[in-house]
Amino acid sequence: MTPRVIGQDHAIRDFVEASRSGRLHHAWLLTGPRGVGKATLAWAIARWLLSGAESDDLSVPADAPAARRLAALSEPNLQLVRRPWDDKAGRLSAQITVDEIRRLLSFFHLSAAEGGRRIAIIDAADEMNLAAANALLKVLEEPPKDALILMIAHQPARLLPTIRSRCRTLRLNPLTPDLMTRALDGLGMDEDADALAALSDGSVGEALRLSGQDGLTRYQQIVDLFATLPRMDRLAAAKLSDAAAGRAGAEGDPFDLTITLLDRFLTRTARAGLMGAPLPQAARGEGALLARLSPDDRAARDWADAQARLSARARAGRAVNLDPAALVMDMLTELAHLAPAQSALPTKS
Repeated sequence: MTPRVIGQDHAIRDFVEASRSGRLHHAWLLTGPRGVGKATLAWAIARWLLSGAESDDLSVPADAPAARRLAALSEPNLQLVRRPWDDKAGRLSAQITVDEIRRLLSFFHLSAAEGGRRIAIIDAADEMNLAAANALLKVLEEPPKDALILMIAHQPARLLPTIRSRCRTLRLNPLTPDLMTRALDGLGMDEDADALAALSDGSVGEALRLSGQDGLTRYQQIVDLFATLPRMDRLAAAKLSDAAAGRAGAEGDPFDLTITLLDRFLTRTARAGLMGAPLPQAARGEGALLARLSPDDRAARDWADAQARLSARARAGRAVNLDPAALVMDMLTELAHLAPAQSALPTKS
């Protein structure tokens, strides 16, 4: 558990004020992009409440008894709800099942006699199947006394409207570039902090994923490949495509990483054209390349349309087990035809 919440002062302030008002809502929905600190905030809230701390920023001494119990996942007044392990498949289930919500009900009922606040963290609520969502709705309609439910949601629109309407929302925002750099420096990633901050769109979680999967090296390969337009280097394109066909492992899925980075490149290309100003560089030569490929609004719209269309097509093809290398090569080939005439101009270093 990361103990510090960075860059979400507005959300912390809203919760602390609600708690001190004496009218703390029984259910909170923590929303925002992946990796911006939703789970970190949920655990910080639980630690703050269960320790009885009075700080304005949810800080709790590390040696506080509740903090030690939470760090050891042994706090009796907290229940964590997440996707269960599937013994037959040898992996986590795709969804949170109704059995997990039934266990939550048992937690509330069994601990009620002991008194005191009881907290549940659902991570993530948008992973519940319909039966689980309906079971949770009954809890929200008749909340147990002194119970608090913290629901993390990456895609809150996937939740039942009746669930959303019974929750108070805390919206977490992507971190600004300076806060991202500070957060990554604090994690010992100062050497690549600026590039990771530029590439991860304000998400510390995404920056950690990219760092762990050597994403900066792969992104540099994409930038170098597109620098060869309008005559795309076919050997370099084939090398990038073949790398996407590797086996998924502990470090992640190489196809997903490649498509994610292509998405990010196309989004940044479109953004550069719309802004008419350089973006912070995530790779060597990227700034000049984006200016060349996307010199105006019209080119920016073309790149944005291509990103939405081609990414969806590639992911749909992978979902039905089409060859990942072929999917990436098809995407690259179509993007090569999209490059405007400006791509023939020399790239500045």
